Amino acid sequence: MSVAAPGFAGLGVPELIIIVLVLLLLFGGKKLPEMARGTGRALRIFKAETKGLMDEDDETTAAKARGELPAGGATAAPPPTSTDYTAPQSVPPTHTEK
Repeated sequence: MSVAAPGFAGLGVPELIIIVLVLLLLFGGKKLPEMARGTGRALRIFKAETKGLMDEDDETTAAKARGELPAGGATAAPPPTSTDYTAPQSVPPTHTEK
């Protein structure tokens, strides 16, 4: 019986070895480092973007507390309301019928 490592959803050492071997067979030894680098870059970008969103959220919350923003949380001006309606224009056909 294998001991499951925490955070690996119950996967033990034998299962991880099998997964690595299957990946080696499918992608080869040259592609795996490239895939790992690409995955690392994607995770760094994701982490940076998530941190940026959290910082924006903190700034918005602080601005609300200072009374700089309305309580509804709207940070942009509402769209203009217009009662004028313009019907869509017809588009001429791009081909000719015979």
